[in-house]
Amino acid sequence: MISSDIIFGIFFIFQTCIGFMGNSLLFTLYMYIFLILPHKKKPLDMILAHLTLANALTLIFRGIPIIMSSFGIRLEMGNAGCKIVLYIQRVTRSISLCTTALQSMFQAVTITPSNHKWAWLKHRIFIFIQPSLLFFWMINMAIYSVVILQTEANTNATVDGLGYYSPYCKYNAYGLHIAPVFLSTIFIRDSFFLSLMTCNSIYMVNILYRHHKTAQNVRNTIQSSSPSPENKATHVILILVSCFVFFYWTNTFLTIYAFYTSKKKQQLEKFSNFFSSSYPTICSLFLVKNENRIYTRNFMQARIRISSS
Repeated sequence: MISSDIIFGIFFIFQTCIGFMGNSLLFTLYMYIFLILPHKKKPLDMILAHLTLANALTLIFRGIPIIMSSFGIRLEMGNAGCKIVLYIQRVTRSISLCTTALQSMFQAVTITPSNHKWAWLKHRIFIFIQPSLLFFWMINMAIYSVVILQTEANTNATVDGLGYYSPYCKYNAYGLHIAPVFLSTIFIRDSFFLSLMTCNSIYMVNILYRHHKTAQNVRNTIQSSSPSPENKATHVILILVSCFVFFYWTNTFLTIYAFYTSKKKQQLEKFSNFFSSSYPTICSLFLVKNENRIYTRNFMQARIRISSS
């Protein structure tokens, strides 16, 4: 009979491989367009490049240790390896949160009607994309620097007490002075970006509903039956935001419960990691499905010209 650990390992293999390949394909596409086909670049590509990079790193640094643990392979990372792995896990997960919020805000501004009071942002939001992405990386790397101080290799197979524990690493409970500042910072950051996502989603749904009502009054069947690229992109982002919020809160509740439970359960930790890695995988599938430049003739011809030169 196959053990539950092996079943988890098989699921993680499929999840990690599919998600990593999808995000890597998209990241390669965006880099290729930036460097070789700049005329096909879209304003949203910069945001998506950072999102796919963060998702790919999350899947690799979270998935590989869990897969090896599920199949009974002992990975000796040492203190330095544990600090690097957990630090990258936390930073890239937060980058995914911030970038998804920025993506939803960008799309909300894009579909804003020209007569709206916020329409002036359409021509100015582009200049804020790169500074915002740089700020996200810097602030999250600074916030999670405490992980480097609190993480060490786990030499015990069974451990109890407050904190985060994995088969390889343990993340001790915060000190009396560190805990209030760190947890308050995480709470304020997450609440802000999740609220931003929610407000943008409600606004976009309202815009799409008005557009649908207007289209119903138009007799031209072509206009009413063929949605614009902006509406298609908006639908995709709404789905991604909904998925992110669901998986984020599920993983957050499981992580908090596991952190404050004195008796550590590895099955619970694996469930938490599985939910945490689900969004990067689903995100890549949706983006690949809706990225028509992967299959366009101009893109393929450019690849042929470069390979033959």
